[in-house]
Amino acid sequence: MERKKLGIRGMTCTACAAAIERSVAKVPGVARAAVNFATEKMDVTYDESRTGLDAIGKAVESAGYALRESRSDAPPADDGQLRGLRGRLIASLLFSVPVFYLAMGPMIGLPIPGALSGERGALLMALTQFMLMIPVLYVNAEIYRSGTRALLRRAPTMDTLVAMGTAAAVGYGVYILFAAASAYTAGDFDGAAHYAHALYFESAAIILTLVTLGKFLETRAKGRTSGAIRELMELAPDQAIVLRGGGQETIAARDIRVGDRLLVKPGARVPVDGQIVSGRTAVDESMLTGEPIPVEKGPGDQVTGGSLNGPGAFEMEAVRVGEDTTLSRIVAMVEDAQATRAPIARMADRISAYFVPGVLIAALIALAVWLIAGSGLEFALTRAITVLVISCPCALGLATPTAVMVGTGQGALRGVLIKTGEALETTHRATAVVFDKTGTLTRGRPSVTDVLPARGTDEAELLSLAAAVERLSEHPLSAAVVEKAEEAGAPHMPAEDFEALPGRGVRAIAAGRTVLIGNRDLMEERGIDTSGIGDTLDRLSDQGKTPLIAAADGRLLGILAAADTPKPESRDVIAHLNGMGLQVILLTGDNPRTAQAIGRELGIGRIIAGVLPGQKADMIASLQRQGETVLMVGDGINDAVALTRADVGVSVGTGADVAMESADVVLSGASLWGLVTALELSRATLRTIRQNLFWALFYNTLGIPIAAGVLYPALGLTLNPMIAAAAMSLSSVSVVGNALRLRRFKTAADRLRKQDGSCPAACETAKTERRENMKRTITIEGMSCGHCSARVQKALSALPGVESADVSHEDKRAVVTLAGPVSDETLRAAVADAGYEATLIERD
Repeated sequence: MERKKLGIRGMTCTACAAAIERSVAKVPGVARAAVNFATEKMDVTYDESRTGLDAIGKAVESAGYALRESRSDAPPADDGQLRGLRGRLIASLLFSVPVFYLAMGPMIGLPIPGALSGERGALLMALTQFMLMIPVLYVNAEIYRSGTRALLRRAPTMDTLVAMGTAAAVGYGVYILFAAASAYTAGDFDGAAHYAHALYFESAAIILTLVTLGKFLETRAKGRTSGAIRELMELAPDQAIVLRGGGQETIAARDIRVGDRLLVKPGARVPVDGQIVSGRTAVDESMLTGEPIPVEKGPGDQVTGGSLNGPGAFEMEAVRVGEDTTLSRIVAMVEDAQATRAPIARMADRISAYFVPGVLIAALIALAVWLIAGSGLEFALTRAITVLVISCPCALGLATPTAVMVGTGQGALRGVLIKTGEALETTHRATAVVFDKTGTLTRGRPSVTDVLPARGTDEAELLSLAAAVERLSEHPLSAAVVEKAEEAGAPHMPAEDFEALPGRGVRAIAAGRTVLIGNRDLMEERGIDTSGIGDTLDRLSDQGKTPLIAAADGRLLGILAAADTPKPESRDVIAHLNGMGLQVILLTGDNPRTAQAIGRELGIGRIIAGVLPGQKADMIASLQRQGETVLMVGDGINDAVALTRADVGVSVGTGADVAMESADVVLSGASLWGLVTALELSRATLRTIRQNLFWALFYNTLGIPIAAGVLYPALGLTLNPMIAAAAMSLSSVSVVGNALRLRRFKTAADRLRKQDGSCPAACETAKTERRENMKRTITIEGMSCGHCSARVQKALSALPGVESADVSHEDKRAVVTLAGPVSDETLRAAVADAGYEATLIERD
């Protein structure tokens, strides 16, 4: 099956979209066709072995419309379309305003030319109004062509209603014009004046002008609803600098090929996805993750097309280009979501299918009833015309897709990718949020949480010896021990004669001492007494931590405890979800002791541990049978089945590709605040859709009977056709305008920042991760005393961007903490200026 998104030209209301769907659905081989009036696009799935785009295009043409080029950078409300409507509107105003003045001015005492006043000027007045009306009909001829084609195909649209109403007004006005001419020729000037006051030329002209005004405002507003896609597309630069043959060449970004070597200058946007080959910088990836803190990048690091480069230049190799880039995939995902119908839209679709035929019938009934009641042809025709022009199927058709467009677009700008309209709607109905643990609620990598030296041993000795041994190991916990030792500034020690002891620990010689690191079984096996630390080991285990016992030459050195710690924002996010009335559940394959410890720390009430991947889906199904609407959050391959089984699957963006493919919502950043954003955005969008549907139904339900004259017998109230046309145009614009209010949507993190000026956990996460990546360990030759250390420390601390510098002449190294981007060359130069040599700079 092939799936295509095709642009449609010529639609004026949802009835047009329905007619295209019916026509295309009849093409053999077409499995599905969905037309979105708001985006003016058709999403069609077809069997390419049975049909093709030519047959689909002919089906669209047979319905009275045409295919157009569909590109993300050519939204429905393009400049050409707006220019055309603006031209029609200006021309209509130039002629309709004088017609309206001549028809209504004398009634309120406004002056008119003498030749057009009085009984003898009545015929000339009527002819003048007729001649001024003709240009308005001409510039709006498309309404008549479109409406007539739709009526002949027995699929009437809004244009059909407007065309029939104004044609009836013009036809009746021409009849009155001939009657006035006949009376004038017979010398009956009083009769001619009476007829001249019953013309409907001003009604036809003003109705067409107001309809054009409504279409102009609606088209411009619809263009703003797709603004998020344009903002995303504008992130990608049009040009890039490619390195070829030893020189630089500026080329169009679309011409970049995989493997091209590119130069990205400071302040420029990264053209495509790739890998840094040389150079260091800080890259603003907020367009992808929603997190405002730039991320340090260097050789080997991945960069994303559309992200903003900081102060450093770098060279990169293009890895993904064109439609394969992350930015292009995000845009495609948002467009797919906007092309799908939310379930709540089906009610509006069903109503719209019968709406226009129903209005035609209502207009005929109004005409017949008032004729039978003896009210005269003029009154009866006015009521029928008013019914035709006041009805607005567009408001119903725009109620849902415009809100979905703005909602999904705002989510994308905040790093929350909602794949379908159905997912957007279902998210707001979630009653239970199920979390995976590792990599979702936690960082996904272990870190040392406790350093507990034994009596007679200090923390520096324990960390130095442990790190010396663990540097030779490939175990995941080893990296955590080494990282902790370097963070604490523990002296660096060499080790040799390393031996891994499977299931128990490791052994090596460090500083001439035999060092063991492992579990209680290893210590007991080597005759090391652990009876005095039994309670401590149990306490650490109860907290979900892994205790590592260290010993040297048969003597206990102490305990290092490691754990996969929660993300900084996890507790706040859980509290926020509880405050939203959602049941929060931890579902993990980890052992119960660890899961319980994490659950207690984060405030999760229900914990299900020791669950296999297949059993996760079964647990989701069990919750659904209990009446829960389940939102599952995960990041790993083992979560894919559960994500698919849940009512809404949410994948954390740092996770596996299969998890993202299985999910309905993707959080492109690592922060869990994106989940809260998705829930709040879904609720806000559905609230807007309900408001739109209510007002669209309320307007039509109230307006059509009043237009038909139901209040006239009791209250003497009628509705002028021109007022009806203005109300019809206003209803569509108001629905789109209400949807655009979602552009002012504020996330929970936004509100927290506004309330106390502090940085919420999502921001703190980014800051923490950045700080962890902004340390440099410099090996320095030539220092021999404390004075040397002081000189180097002073030189490094004076550099802009350096937060602190800790220098030791004994260890021959300096540990520098950065507050901003500082190049290695700058650090080397500062050490050299102090009179020493920086031989090695390592990134921590």
